[in-house]
Amino acid sequence: MLFSHDTELTLRAAGVLINSDRVDGEHLGDLRALDDYLDSFGWTGRRDHDAAELDSVHRLRARLGAIWETAGDEVRAVGQVNALLADTRAAPWLTRHPEMPEWHLHLASIHDPLWQRMGAEMAMALADLIRSGELRRLKVCAAPDCDAVLVDLSRNRSGKFCDTGNCGNRQHVAAYRERRNNK
Repeated sequence: MLFSHDTELTLRAAGVLINSDRVDGEHLGDLRALDDYLDSFGWTGRRDHDAAELDSVHRLRARLGAIWETAGDEVRAVGQVNALLADTRAAPWLTRHPEMPEWHLHLASIHDPLWQRMGAEMAMALADLIRSGELRRLKVCAAPDCDAVLVDLSRNRSGKFCDTGNCGNRQHVAAYRERRNNK
């Protein structure tokens, strides 16, 4: 494991959130889809279940996507992460749950709005990545027809393709066919 369990989980959750409108249309278009996403990553705390909450998560998604896209420019990425930490008024505290018995950080009150809790935890996970000198693990899929993002958690940072659209397999098959045609 490269990072703590909660950091890796939160980075994956951020990637899935960003990709929720980058591959095959909008996948987070209603409150049911938002609940399914939140449940799949074990988000706890307040949920308002209204259009304003969904809209605020969509705005967070756009901010996170901008951070991913500037990951090659550490100074800009740090500025965006710091702005997100400030906007969410992150206030760390240790906790654990029956489903996650290891101590981990929460960065906002369970009573704070959903986008604020998500944004604070995702910003802190990104801060962990930056502090470790691993910002280059945030990538955009290398497939020419894909805009999805990925968190490359491989040991040697060799991941290039997302797992949302079978991009790696498609690119490998295309390269194989190209090599066969050039023989």
